[in-house]
Amino acid sequence: MSDEVVKVGKYNVKVDRGLCIGAASCVAISPAVFELDGEKKAVIVKGASDAEENVLLAAQSCPTKAIIITDVETGQQVWPA
Repeated sequence: MSDEVVKVGKYNVKVDRGLCIGAASCVAISPAVFELDGEKKAVIVKGASDAEENVLLAAQSCPTKAIIITDVETGQQVWPA
């Protein structure tokens, strides 16, 4: 499940596993969207496409900016700016 892009609400969300350090701030803020896998790296929860719960805030909380968010309609990258 490396660097998979998942549509979550109005966003396309991708976790850059090469940047992820397993800080889990995304999990704390948006557990319906993110979890840590066996390698202690963030992954997007199966079925997360139905949840938009704080996904942008979760991405912004990541200390390494490993969560990339783009707007589904415009294709523009929302985070990191």
